Amino acid sequence: MRSFLLGGLLSCAAVQAVAQVGLPAVRVPNLPAVNLPALPQEGLPPLGAEASAALGELDSRSLRALRRQRVAELLRRHRDVLEADPHGAPIVRGELLALSPQESALQAARAAGFTVLREQQLPELGARIVVLRSGDDTAGALARLQGIDPAGRYDFNHVYLPGGSPLDAAGRAARVPGAGGESGVAPATTGGARVGLIDDGVDTHHAALRASSVHTHGCAGSALPAVHGTAVASLLAGRDGRFRGAAPGAELYAADVFCGRPTGGAVDQVAEAFAWLMHEQVPVINVSLVGPPDRTLEGVVAGAVAHGYLIVAAVGNDGPAAPPLYPAAWPGVVGVTAVDARGRVLPEAERGPQVKFAAPGADMTAALTPRGYALVRGTSFAAPLVAGLLAQALRAPDRAAADEALAALERRAEHRGAPGLDPAYGYGRVGAELAPAPALAGLRSQ
Repeated sequence: MRSFLLGGLLSCAAVQAVAQVGLPAVRVPNLPAVNLPALPQEGLPPLGAEASAALGELDSRSLRALRRQRVAELLRRHRDVLEADPHGAPIVRGELLALSPQESALQAARAAGFTVLREQQLPELGARIVVLRSGDDTAGALARLQGIDPAGRYDFNHVYLPGGSPLDAAGRAARVPGAGGESGVAPATTGGARVGLIDDGVDTHHAALRASSVHTHGCAGSALPAVHGTAVASLLAGRDGRFRGAAPGAELYAADVFCGRPTGGAVDQVAEAFAWLMHEQVPVINVSLVGPPDRTLEGVVAGAVAHGYLIVAAVGNDGPAAPPLYPAAWPGVVGVTAVDARGRVLPEAERGPQVKFAAPGADMTAALTPRGYALVRGTSFAAPLVAGLLAQALRAPDRAAADEALAALERRAEHRGAPGLDPAYGYGRVGAELAPAPALAGLRSQ
């Protein structure tokens, strides 16, 4: 029987950015070759039994090799607008970012041949981002900028990518049963809860989100629903019969930073989404995106944390020995790993001090655009459960209240692993009761 490797395992599986990308066969130790077919614009092919077994066999080197393959294919298909930084991470071709540069530094950069492409004000942070371009190679241009202004904060315009996708895009014609039953999710009272999402597009017409108040942002007001964002949004605030997210009915603020563009997920777009959410005073922000360290985005995230916002982020799926991914690994961010139905950390989940909590991220369902539900797997889908819990405890940005909300969640956590902050489980598992039952997968809403 033909089977497929888990698309959500590859943390760079940005559905819209890699649509119709075919990859070569990948050899997994002690298992037959697995073919990765072309990915459709919305959804991934069904997960076979052999692929499920492969999840436990893939070591960190295999996972990183698969990630590199996906990034290389992304760069090949969009080499007109994307390129790689010196470490192989995708960046917007020819663009450099300056965080709140001095005017004297910009004048010196212009005199050295740099052009200011655009500027972006971040009044909530008292900052601005200036996008620069130079005629020479991007890495060389960055070195030149840093030489012109050693005290300045400059970096590439890195591209951050979703950390997973639903496993099964083939929903069968069936109606989601009424409230109650076997979802495993206790109805929650979330009156007044507000939670933010930085991701790709959310299908606000999906049955799981029709009962929620969803405010969207980005794409010049156009609605571009996508698989990843819809799934994460449903786990944050969804409510449809037996399906419940972590904070069902919470007011959701969803920023689309992809908008169907190959440069989607670039740092300047993610920074603008943070600024919007801060303008709206949304106290808890879920980011199920992963990428390399970036000085510009690090400054934006640090500013949000200092203003009392809780940033919840997926730690990524590159394997337990992989280098840390961001924003989860920056100070003050609540990094979340994923566990299966037995409470075991997923073998592909990253480990380290960035892991603060573990939550369900496998053996559960999430909404699938345009209709229905699908199985999901990956740290992307654990993070919104933690964000939803925190959103019920923090109603406004406040540093002291945010610290107390985190302390309260730590006290509730089921401690697993080594004492203290365990590199696999963090402070422990939370939200075990929130995982929507696998039995809902494949059902279509009416």
